[in-house]
This record gives sequence, structure tokens and C-alpha cells, in this order.
Amino acid sequence: MAQRPVAGQGSPSRRPPLIWLLIALTVLLAGCAGHSRDGGNGRGIAGEWITIQRGDTLGQIARRADVPLVRLKRFNPGVDARRLAVGQRLMVPSRRERAPSGGPYRYQIRPGDTFSAIGRRFGTTPERIRAGNPGIEPTELRVGQLIQVPLSGGPTRTAASNAASPSPSARPARKQLPDPGGLPASARRWPWPLDDYRVARPFGTDQRGALQPMLLATAPGSRAKAVADGEVRFADSMRQLGQVVIVHHADNLQSVYALCKRPLVDSGQRVSRGTPVCEVGRHDGGPRLLFDMRHGGKPVDPARVLR
Repeated sequence: MAQRPVAGQGSPSRRPPLIWLLIALTVLLAGCAGHSRDGGNGRGIAGEWITIQRGDTLGQIARRADVPLVRLKRFNPGVDARRLAVGQRLMVPSRRERAPSGGPYRYQIRPGDTFSAIGRRFGTTPERIRAGNPGIEPTELRVGQLIQVPLSGGPTRTAASNAASPSPSARPARKQLPDPGGLPASARRWPWPLDDYRVARPFGTDQRGALQPMLLATAPGSRAKAVADGEVRFADSMRQLGQVVIVHHADNLQSVYALCKRPLVDSGQRVSRGTPVCEVGRHDGGPRLLFDMRHGGKPVDPARVLR
């Protein structure tokens, strides 16, 4: 990856403490859960990913979403109700989804889903999911589409909602394409958030094994730009991170712009690729932008997405 020269660039910045990454993750996930569709009465969280806040319990979340507690638990295998952690992500099933004991589950496709990812989540295999959904191509999943998820050891039944779909004999099966690192096809060749930049610290782990987000050095007065179309979910100050802007994009992708001097957008605002989102602030003696990317809340190396 070519690095562009920056006027007045200094020595690489010191690595920030691990708490920065944890705070950035918490802010990002809070943005995922902070916009219910119902004006705050809780039912709008059904079918969404949410972030555990202080004092939350599974029972309270189930009541707010108006879904049975047992269904909430079955859609979150591995989550210990007695050990919920602030910042932990939880999938709240919609009213269309079902989770009978032993399966198959009725599951609603969400952005970024693949048969492999769904199989990993529910402890089954993509082959079993495909067998339970004849006529549904793994490469043509649609957000909101209902599928059956047969569990390992449970019965495999075809989806009743797919009865009108072509049978395998009438429609040749396609080979499932590999998922390149779990990123959606839309996450390709996005522009960098700065016109002039130097990678002062790449994304990766430090000597202690702590994951560190990317840090970009730039020229004084630079403005960070949105790397893709999306909606601003957070534009405010965060302790130790300065002013922070978080933008949510299609396919459950997020971009985070931190150490800003001031935001240039407001929460809830729609932005286009290239829209200035913040004025870069100073850190360790020079203009620096902490840039982070997420897919479904999980860290992504920006170098895999940016051109």
C-alpha cells in the first residue's frame, strides 16, 4: 500500500493504551443499539442486534422486545444470562422468527449473513442449512428472507415458505462461493478518509498482543471524509478519544473517526462518500486521525477495504 507524503510529518505516534480500543468498540456498538424504530418503547429492537448496557438482563430485554425469553436465549447460544457484560452484543429475534427445541429454527436473514456464518452461530453446518432450504441459493440471500436452520442432530425439514420455489431438479445448484474473510462484496475499494496521510500505525496487535486500530498522520487543517454512503450514528465527544464520529453503512459495516477536533456532521444525518465528517485534531504533537472499521461490530483491517 503506497503511503502519501504529509507536510510536517513527525515520528510515528506512541501506541495508545488498550482502553482506547475498548472504548471505541463500546461506542460503536452503542451506536448499533441506540436507534430504536419505535421512539424508545423497546419493541423496535425486535429483529435487531443490540448492545448490553449497564443493568440490562435478558428478562428485561425480552420484555422490551415483546419476545419470549426462551426464544431470546436460543437465538443467543453461548450467552450466559448470569454473566452479561456491558458492550456485549445480543441478537433479538423478530416476531417472525421461531426457535423450537431441537430445531429447525426459522431465521430471518440479516445484513452480511452467509450460510457459513449462520451455521457457526447456531452450531450447525452450511450443508445442513442448504439441505433444509432447497431452491435458495447461498449466494443470493436477501435481507429479511426467512430460512430454516436445522441444528446438528436435529431433524432437517424444508422451509414451508419455500414451497413455491423451484426444486433442485428444476434449478441447477450453484457451487457456493467462498466468503473472502467474512466481508461483504460491497466492502471493496473504498477511498481513504484523508486526501494526504501517512500510516503512523497500522491496524494490528502490539507487542503485548493487544489489538490496536489504525492511526493516520496528516497535515494541519485536514478534514476526514466518509469512506462510503451511510448514516451518522454518533457525533460527540468520548473520554480519551476526543470528538468521535461513527457512520453505519450497508451490509452491517461501520467506520469510526476519532481524535477529531470537531465533528462536521450530526447524529442521524445521512452522508455520501466523500462528505467531510470531522476536522482532524492533534495528538502526540501532530494532526492524527484514529480510523477504525467494523463488520457486525467485529474489527476489520481498513487496508482490506480501502483502495
